[in-house]
Amino acid sequence: MTTMNPIEARIRSREWHLPPGVRAASTTRAGGASEGNWASLNLARHVQDDPVHVEANRERLVRALGLPGEPVWLNQVHAAQVAILKGGEKEPAADAAFTRVPGVVCAIMTADCLPVLFADQSGGAVAAAHAGWRGLAGGVLEATLECFDDPTRLTAWLGPAIGPTAFQVGDEVREVFIAHDSAAQDAFKPDGAGHWLADIYQLARQRLSAMGVTRIQGGGRCTFSEPERYFSYRRDRKTGRMASLIWIEEETANE
Repeated sequence: MTTMNPIEARIRSREWHLPPGVRAASTTRAGGASEGNWASLNLARHVQDDPVHVEANRERLVRALGLPGEPVWLNQVHAAQVAILKGGEKEPAADAAFTRVPGVVCAIMTADCLPVLFADQSGGAVAAAHAGWRGLAGGVLEATLECFDDPTRLTAWLGPAIGPTAFQVGDEVREVFIAHDSAAQDAFKPDGAGHWLADIYQLARQRLSAMGVTRIQGGGRCTFSEPERYFSYRRDRKTGRMASLIWIEEETANE
């Protein structure tokens, strides 16, 4: 077994300028105990990996990042439900998590879907959203933003997702997004009869901008095209899940 290098998970300041007292991370597939299709840092219990390996990976994550506690893992359902975390929740059914409580770690898992992390510029509120195309079209980002006092004061980060040269969708997916905002047509390129290549990063940026979020960083990686670094469900089907996490440091409370 290899020991996870915490530097691989931390989001560097050049990738995202976080408010004081807020910490965030996004894992790769490296540094875990899982084997075979799930090698190696699979963090999901629902993908048929050995449960012993999953628990070992989760423990490594907590230690490597110096987390204040176990992340609140969600039962993700590809919807627009947001869990408001106060501490002690056990796998709420939701595709986004929001908290104002220091020490509570918001976490979402992905393997092609888009992870989006949010922080208020004051450092007093954070959130994580799982934005696959269904959740994105269904308003998961908008629902998450509604939890904050003022979306214009937020900074957002777009994590690793399937890129615009690999994400093929049908007419029905394109039509759903264009029906919501005609500008979405710019995020789709023809790829044969009835098929399109979708830019999920551009679609997310359009939605965030429409809600007043102007500080958006990240984006540009492709989980499908980087098999050594990322899990990809569309590429491999039987595979693991990565995590994107955000939390408020406990020692900064009430400062």
